[in-house]
Amino acid sequence: MLAMSARTAIQLAALLVLCAVLMLLGLSIGSTGFSPWTDNDPTLRQILWDIRAPRSLGAWLAGALLALAGAVAQGLFRNPLADPYLLGCSAGASLGVAALNFLVGLSPPATALALRIGMTGAAFAGAVFAVVLSLILARGVEQSLRLLLAGVVVGVVLGSGAALLTLMNPDILRAMQAFMLGSTGYVGWSAVQVMAMAMVLCLLVSLGCSRALDALTLGEDTARSLGQRLTLIRLLLIGALSLATGAAVAQCGLIAFVGLVAPHLVRSWGPTTHGALLLLSPLTGGALLLAADIGARWVIAPQELPVGIITALLGGSYLLWLMHRRKSSLGGAR
Repeated sequence: MLAMSARTAIQLAALLVLCAVLMLLGLSIGSTGFSPWTDNDPTLRQILWDIRAPRSLGAWLAGALLALAGAVAQGLFRNPLADPYLLGCSAGASLGVAALNFLVGLSPPATALALRIGMTGAAFAGAVFAVVLSLILARGVEQSLRLLLAGVVVGVVLGSGAALLTLMNPDILRAMQAFMLGSTGYVGWSAVQVMAMAMVLCLLVSLGCSRALDALTLGEDTARSLGQRLTLIRLLLIGALSLATGAAVAQCGLIAFVGLVAPHLVRSWGPTTHGALLLLSPLTGGALLLAADIGARWVIAPQELPVGIITALLGGSYLLWLMHRRKSSLGGAR
């Protein structure tokens, strides 16, 4: 069991209340704006159960998965700017979706194969392929810097491949644009089940490695001297990072900044161990993405904004504010 301080317990309770409030808002806001649900309208009950409920819960789960992956990546690479897409997951998923759309209409067998795989399967397979390729190029997980560079190279190469397929078949441009901007509009109960299972598994693995992440903050030599099996720990954490990112991207597309900003927000509330960070970051990321999804539905209703645009605006604004605050504090220190 993880020891939990009083401050962490209060933060956890506050985040749970915030998530519950946002979930109620998500159930009350649809394409026509704010429409509270009642038990007297069977049509509204069907909309609530079949559309709003899985979408709201799926948005929360996707944000939680990305935030958990971001917290793991930042701890594993000891870099506060690390994000879930560090090992090329986003480029691999884009390539998978582009390849799937490119195959459709190419020939009857190719079309049948593409329909059998589906966009979700193609995105997840592409993300896993990118991570495996990064591990092969880095020759394992022993050297974090080499793995980091391999992920950057794989991301650039696979991203170029996705762009090339898109240029070769401009008809897939709209589908690719929707995937690149991110959307929770097509999330159903099957997607919720997949993300929930991935969340439970990744959270258990990450929490089991939280003490190793604490030791890594003191340096690799110190972590080894404390008895941490770093090779095994890195493999487990990279597996959890890849599964969390792949599951979220496969269901909702590429959603920017949630995985980067959520751990930063948690750290801004005060010093914390990785055990607490790995609990609080998913709740924060889930609340961020669910709030962005509610805004995407409400701002220009009955039309809808891609949720990735809102997360990019919010995340970019937060990072700019953080940079300005640190610059001001450094100027004041002088």
